[in-house]
Amino acid sequence: MLDERDEVIERIKQENEEFRHLVEQHVQFESELQRFHEMRFLTGEQEVEKKRIQKLKLFGKDKIAEIIRQYKSLHPELFAPR
Repeated sequence: MLDERDEVIERIKQENEEFRHLVEQHVQFESELQRFHEMRFLTGEQEVEKKRIQKLKLFGKDKIAEIIRQYKSLHPELFAPR
């Protein structure tokens, strides 16, 4: 069963292509970071790449949160207490 937050995310994903892309990208970045976490040691290049992915993931997360805030302000009726 989806909670309210999941329902909102699914609805926005259906209506907003940029949001859908950002969420997919976020999942991909998480997968790539998990791969780095599983490595015992990282080379200098791998460490730089890990930091780059972390920054991209954070930027994407901020953009996702911004889109959710905008959606909530445009559709307050969907967020009224039930």
